[in-house]
Amino acid sequence: MNYLKQGSKVAIVAPARCVTPDEMAYAIHWLEEHGFVPVYDDRLFAVHHIFAGTDDFRAAVFQQYLDNEEIEAIWCARGGYGSIRIIDKLDFSKFVEHPKWIVGFSDITVFHGKLNRLGVPTLHASMPFYFANKTPEAKQSLIDALMGKPLHYELPSHPLNRQGVMEGEIVGGNLSVLYGMMGSDSFPEVDGKILFIEEVDEYIYHIDRMMHCLKRAGKLDHLKGLVVGGLTQIKDNSHPFGMTAEEVIAEAVKDYDYPVCFGFPAGHFDDNRALVLRRKTEVCIGTKVLFEGNW
Repeated sequence: MNYLKQGSKVAIVAPARCVTPDEMAYAIHWLEEHGFVPVYDDRLFAVHHIFAGTDDFRAAVFQQYLDNEEIEAIWCARGGYGSIRIIDKLDFSKFVEHPKWIVGFSDITVFHGKLNRLGVPTLHASMPFYFANKTPEAKQSLIDALMGKPLHYELPSHPLNRQGVMEGEIVGGNLSVLYGMMGSDSFPEVDGKILFIEEVDEYIYHIDRMMHCLKRAGKLDHLKGLVVGGLTQIKDNSHPFGMTAEEVIAEAVKDYDYPVCFGFPAGHFDDNRALVLRRKTEVCIGTKVLFEGNW
């Protein structure tokens, strides 16, 4: 896996929901400003219902860039929904021999899970959609990760944190997408790993359901630790559940003794910092949280 340098070619691909030229313009310019070469064509803006083209169309475009050895990173244009509809149409046999960075989050968790299971690191980070709104720290973390620089984040502690040190490879992504991949070969290997989860626009009771599903499936039993990112736009019913989303997650892992970190800056908000999945990571949780990644 090569890190990027000046002149590296970065393909922008839409494997899920459709995008417009205006929505991509800032990110394309940003790549050029940083010395990278954005690669895309009119297929990026295809539309079929809510998707960026039919399933076969999106899979064919993605496959072309997977197999193109001149491309050093694939930056997924946006999430939404649709990646799970094409994952089984893709052939990764050539890709794993000459891997490149797959970059994105949310619905892109499908690709993270599949490739991490194949032993290939991927990059959980902001995408071109709404990229103009991301914080300078989020944008810089993406550059640092792509160019192989260590990631260092210092965070305030959260009241529900469980102190300790977790060290190991980090895997995971969006909780709903992980839940939807349960039992498939796209669900990442989590035993002996640090599990990262984040969520957006879900009901608290459904977060409770998904966490108990992971627990019943044994996916929480043998972790090195749990890192919880953004829990954004979380909803409750008119008859309140009685717990916050954070409390639901804390309760689901109360029987385990590994460290737990809440409030990590990764997820569906402007300060979406990069995480290199399937790479060695250390998280020290005390009166503050120190994160060291990509080493």
